[in-house]
Amino acid sequence: MTVAARRTFLKGIGAAGVLGALAGCGVPAAYVDASDRAARDLSGRDGRLTFANWPLYIDTDDEDKTRRPTLDAFEKRTGIDVRYTEEINDNDEFFGKISPSLMNHQETGRDLIVISDWMCARFVRLGWVQEMDRSRQPNVARHLDPILRTPRFDEGRMFSVPWQSGITGIAYNKRRLGREIRHVSDLWADDLKGRVTLLSGLDEAFALLMQGDGVDIRKWTADDFHRMCDRLEKRVSGHHIRRFTGNDYIKDLASGDVLACQAYSGDVIQLQADDPDIAFVVPEEGAELWAESLMIPNLARHKRNAERLIDHYYDPEVAASLAAWVNYVCPVPAARDVLASSKDKDLAALAEDPLVFPDDTMRERLAIARDITSGERTEFARRWNSIVGL
Repeated sequence: MTVAARRTFLKGIGAAGVLGALAGCGVPAAYVDASDRAARDLSGRDGRLTFANWPLYIDTDDEDKTRRPTLDAFEKRTGIDVRYTEEINDNDEFFGKISPSLMNHQETGRDLIVISDWMCARFVRLGWVQEMDRSRQPNVARHLDPILRTPRFDEGRMFSVPWQSGITGIAYNKRRLGREIRHVSDLWADDLKGRVTLLSGLDEAFALLMQGDGVDIRKWTADDFHRMCDRLEKRVSGHHIRRFTGNDYIKDLASGDVLACQAYSGDVIQLQADDPDIAFVVPEEGAELWAESLMIPNLARHKRNAERLIDHYYDPEVAASLAAWVNYVCPVPAARDVLASSKDKDLAALAEDPLVFPDDTMRERLAIARDITSGERTEFARRWNSIVGL
């Protein structure tokens, strides 16, 4: 299991261009005012909800893959029937699927969705999601990791709650390279010419490269972006970068065709199971901490039920069960103690894995990048795509 089914790269201008084109054709503005976001909530008399997620992003029973233990436990405890769908394969694709309903003030048929935070930012700016009632979510209020509480697009996390988190850093083969990598600049060493890959997605790649230039990604500027692109263009023209990839960097690293690459922490945990010589590093300059988050779309008919389900996954016991299956950075630090106390040696060891529960040293180097605004996206995507060949 990798993030291949969940993290995806930006293809062309993407959904931002779609919205711009619609505005130019006289279609009413897509923004929805706060007073028009809620529908009559049927939760009190209708014990259901529809939950749309990415494939392979929830625990399943080893003997019966149709069973999802943490979700089954919620249904048994609350009596709420959850229609769980694995329909999200690409952020832009899913945006295109539900945006016509949202911009036209219609129901989406979904009470809960999970999308990447850079896309969550777009939904929040457009007013397409509802504010949550934290009085119904004591576990979220108590257990959400402080480092994830205040992204620029949703200060206080009132419109979004992380489902899982992860780190975009550097993976490399220690044995084949024969030395450590500690800085982003180490990727540009002469002995790595033609043996390095970077991620092709703008939203996935840019933050780490800026951090290598000493930029605070919480407040980066257009000048920072273009300076990073200038340097990257020189490395592309000098054939230092082998190629830009999606999640297929996994095969390159495993085969030895690539010695170092930009990578996601969740992938590396899986790679290390087969090859302990593969290491993941958060560079000393820092790395991006990202999340994929739960949101309640406008006009959802089971908002209170959805809020209860979100809070269920912030119970440390439940969060520990999910973390043990998906192996991402757990947004509930208290789950670490649950795993550490397990009699199962593998589960107890997971509590000590810094790629699931980052230690203090690693946490000091993690930051959440400010999102690319709608006004910036067209210009930046055009330049980025020209560099990576999209």
